[in-house]
Amino acid sequence: MQALVYTDTQKLIYREEKNPKLLNGESIIKVSASGICGSDMHAYHGHDNRRIPPLILGHEVSGVINKGKDVGKKVVLNPLITCGTCNYCANKKEHLCPKRIILGMNRPIERQGGFAEYVSIPNKNVYELPKNLNMKEAPIAEPCAVALHAVELGEKELSTKLKDSKALVIGAGAIGLLCGLILSKIKKCKEIVIVEPNNKRLQESLKYLDADGLKPSTKNIYSDHFDIVFDTVGLEISRQQAIDVIKPGGSIIHIGLTQPAGTFNFRKMTLQEVTVIGTYCYTNKDFEQTIKILANKDIGPLDWIEFRDLRNGGDAFKQIHDGTCVAPKIILLPQK
Repeated sequence: MQALVYTDTQKLIYREEKNPKLLNGESIIKVSASGICGSDMHAYHGHDNRRIPPLILGHEVSGVINKGKDVGKKVVLNPLITCGTCNYCANKKEHLCPKRIILGMNRPIERQGGFAEYVSIPNKNVYELPKNLNMKEAPIAEPCAVALHAVELGEKELSTKLKDSKALVIGAGAIGLLCGLILSKIKKCKEIVIVEPNNKRLQESLKYLDADGLKPSTKNIYSDHFDIVFDTVGLEISRQQAIDVIKPGGSIIHIGLTQPAGTFNFRKMTLQEVTVIGTYCYTNKDFEQTIKILANKDIGPLDWIEFRDLRNGGDAFKQIHDGTCVAPKIILLPQK
């Protein structure tokens, strides 16, 4: 099969690779589309010790079952593979399973990803594609599930209803945009501000969000204003912005992991009883709910996605790295 292979820091090569083997309890998926995630970029920059080259990255995947159970069925994949037997899995917190792995990762064990013509995955991670969800757009289910999980986790911590709250989203990439869409179109949040240093990307994202309450200019951001902040970036500077603008008693939802270490204003967090919550991936229930949200068009059209040929995936990575790509999400399409 042909695959886009991560071979070294900031190096991707489109080349021939061995087809995945069909294992017991698994299916081989002929990939129709696979999205570039921020974690793929993290690996591309050489900052992820769970993804060591050579490796086929990519975990946001849709396709058709080629071998295994239900051959020919159109599907979208939940790439988070868990043991299914631990206490976390038994209590429907599969995303916290200590043995969890994800497609496109080779530490602690190898599981090649979806930037290829074929990918293997356990049957339990395969979800039938609804008829009214486009196959090319379906990989957005994975980052949308991340955003949904974060929003609902944050909603539980609020002392006021989310629809009556003021929310800040830091970062206008796919996760930031999806958080904004869920907050505005599903949760009917009172006020939403999204901030992003790349003005072209910010303006592109704002095309697809409801205009009411969206204030892209940082002049509207001031101390102790927001009930809830979603940091989809995870830099020291973004965490500092989050703690600066959060109200006493407010909640910061930390999603991004660009810079995992750094200083933080623990004094304000303590004296003003600010809740800081880390959020990782999603539960199986979140993923199932996300598929329904997308099929029902609850967050509107997905025309903000940009599609590229998998053969030219290396160029897409470079443009994201350079900041010249303003699309919130790029999805790669293998040759038919």
